[in-house]
Amino acid sequence: MRIFAVANQKGGVGKTTTTISVGAALAEMGRRVLIIDLDPQGNATTGLGVDARRFEHSMYDVLLNDMPMADVVEATGFANLFLAPATLDLAGVEQELSAVISRETRLKRSLESVDGEFDYIMIDCPPSLGLITINAFSAATDILVPVQSEFYALEGLSQLTKIVDLVQKNLNPSLRISKVVLTMATATALSGDVAKEVQKAFPNELCKTTIPRTVRLAEAPSFGQPITQFDPASKGAKAYKALAEEIDNG
Repeated sequence: MRIFAVANQKGGVGKTTTTISVGAALAEMGRRVLIIDLDPQGNATTGLGVDARRFEHSMYDVLLNDMPMADVVEATGFANLFLAPATLDLAGVEQELSAVISRETRLKRSLESVDGEFDYIMIDCPPSLGLITINAFSAATDILVPVQSEFYALEGLSQLTKIVDLVQKNLNPSLRISKVVLTMATATALSGDVAKEVQKAFPNELCKTTIPRTVRLAEAPSFGQPITQFDPASKGAKAYKALAEEIDNG
């Protein structure tokens, strides 16, 4: 079971879209996939068409009440694709966790209840490097970093790398940034320049697949569908299917 934390402390870089789209593409390939929504905004939850008001338990209960992950998992309307949902309660978790014993590894312990149930777990992290993200890093085998094709693309990634180093030394020795993917790319010189800069910083981790900026990717969440279902023939869907194959091939 590979566990990907999809992370970047910068907001608006396509973390949730990448989490949902890669997860859905892997599910269509026949892999069993669990998407964990760790963002208090709950965009991965609504983006999969799941009504946050209809379930009793959420990731809040996992992080604060030691609830096993198996008790939180919800079915989606898509084959092989499952969800551990988020609610607004997560917004207060950082402060509540500060006084909890083993606060950095609560997610990792909860995953023991689903060991062997999934081929992939995709964790949608919040746009910060607080305790919620540390929990994701402690549990993950890999980190997937979406990087927007813009001038300040690498801004803050050094801080992310430092946090990963700290988690490696103290909580999860096998953790690594294994994939970096360029998102919202356009056919401009700027996107090309950004790609070159990211290639210098992450020569072995940068994915061959680049995710284009498309209207269809932005529209899909409002219909509660991943892009691979919403418009499977679109450029965005084809790109995320290619990225999923790249990930599945190691």
